[in-house]
Amino acid sequence: MADSNEMTINLVVLGKTQSGKSAAGNSLLGSSDFESRLSPSSVTRCCRLGRSGRILGLLRRKGCESALRVRVLDTPSYPHSALSKEHVRHTLRAALAQHFGEEGLHLALLVLRADLPLCPGESDDTVQLIQELLGPTWKDFTAVVLTHADKAGEAGYSEETYLHSASSTLLSLLSSVQHKYIFLDNHNSVIKDERNIVLRKLLNFIQKNNYKVLFKHSKE
Repeated sequence: MADSNEMTINLVVLGKTQSGKSAAGNSLLGSSDFESRLSPSSVTRCCRLGRSGRILGLLRRKGCESALRVRVLDTPSYPHSALSKEHVRHTLRAALAQHFGEEGLHLALLVLRADLPLCPGESDDTVQLIQELLGPTWKDFTAVVLTHADKAGEAGYSEETYLHSASSTLLSLLSSVQHKYIFLDNHNSVIKDERNIVLRKLLNFIQKNNYKVLFKHSKE
């Protein structure tokens, strides 16, 4: 937190190639900080931190309106089409320590595509990575982001009917992270109202976790 009238939430996006990680990060920031495009290979090759401006109207503390700032760490896919798993793990550990060593990490966002079924074993690599990075309390600090929700909507699925029809693999994953999930359209620019809805949900997850953070260095 910069001051009593401002709060910063720190997020990292993790997922497979073409899951929509960078696009999700851009949507949360309200910017185009991260390169996001269709490609037959992994686009993101290094970690990069993006920062939003001051966001008003989402947060009240002690009866007063507070400004919100969002910081998102975009990451290479895991597995990656050109980088080894060990290289990606090492890069992520270093970036998490560098960017969130002072203020801490509030949430890791596991990015999955809503327009593709999640089959057994498909998310195992990324979930294992999250466990390695976040430690034994990883479930408290992980939420699922289901991208390309606009395509699911075009196919006639509401969020409720989508989850009713979802694979047992996805439902089990959502249950493991205490049903912390959000649906996100993959338009080039998410409109302000939609972004605010998503940010309110993330703030709710963080609040229910008592604003705890990971990686914050002890000052003692």
